[in-house]
Amino acid sequence: MKKAICLLLCLALCLSAAACGSRTRVGAYGIRTLQTLVEQDYSLAFRTNDPTADLVIAALEVLSAEGKVDELSTKWFGGRLIDFDKNAKALDEVTEENFPRDFIIGVDVNSFPMAYISNNSYWGFDVELAMAVTERLGWDLKIQSIEKENVYVELSSGNIDCAWGGIALDPKEVKEGLYEEYGPYVANDIVIATRNGNMLFNRLMLQGKTLAMCSTPEALDALNQDPTLAKRLGQITRLGGGTTECFEYLFAGRCDAVLTDTTAIAYINCH
Repeated sequence: MKKAICLLLCLALCLSAAACGSRTRVGAYGIRTLQTLVEQDYSLAFRTNDPTADLVIAALEVLSAEGKVDELSTKWFGGRLIDFDKNAKALDEVTEENFPRDFIIGVDVNSFPMAYISNNSYWGFDVELAMAVTERLGWDLKIQSIEKENVYVELSSGNIDCAWGGIALDPKEVKEGLYEEYGPYVANDIVIATRNGNMLFNRLMLQGKTLAMCSTPEALDALNQDPTLAKRLGQITRLGGGTTECFEYLFAGRCDAVLTDTTAIAYINCH
C-alpha cells in the first residue's frame, strides 16, 4: 500500500510539472528553479531628455503592435515573455525628425541569452530586437560591451546612446534621475536551478551537492544573498565560459545545480 501511494504521488508531481511547462518543451533535459536569490528586471536606459529615446521607444511600440516582439520572444524563449507597449502609430506621433545615424547600444555580454558573444559577434534577443528597431528607423547599429555598474558613465560620456542588452538598472540611479528608464520589459531573476528528473526538489536538499556558476561579480553577489547556501553546498565550481558552460556541466552530470538566470532557463527549455 505504501509503495502504491508513493507511486501515485510521483505521478502527480510529474503531471503537475508537465502542466506548468506547457508553453515550453519539458523533459529529462529541461531546467527548473530550486531557489530564487535575486529578483530583478531588465530595462533600457537613455540620457535624460535625449530625443533619441522618443524614436527608439516609438519604433519598439510599433514593432510590438505588428507582432515582431512576440515573434522574437517565441523564437528565443518559447512564448510571450517580453512586455513592451503596443502602438502601431507611435512613429507618426513623434515630433522629433528622424535622420540616418549610428545608434550605439551598450550590452552586458554575460547576460545570455539577452546579449552575448558568439563566433566573435554580438548576438542575443536584445541584439536581434535592436537590429529590428534600427532597420525600421534607417539607422546603423553599433554595439559595445559595458558593465552594468557603469551605465551612467557610459551614457553621460556619450560612449553609448542606450544601455540595452541584459541590463538590470540600479534602482537608486533611476530614482535620482541620472538617466531615463524605459521598461522594465522582462523579469530576470537570478536563481539556483537543476535538471528535470533530478531528485532535488528544494534548497534544503542541496546539502553537500555541487554547484556550477559564472565567475562574474554579479554571480558571486547573488550567491552571497543567502549566507547559508555556500555552507550547505559541497563543491562550487566557477566557470569562465559563461552561462552556456554552466549548463554543459549540468547536462554532463558534472554538477548537481547551477546558478543562472530565469531568461536563460526559458531559452534552454525551448531549444
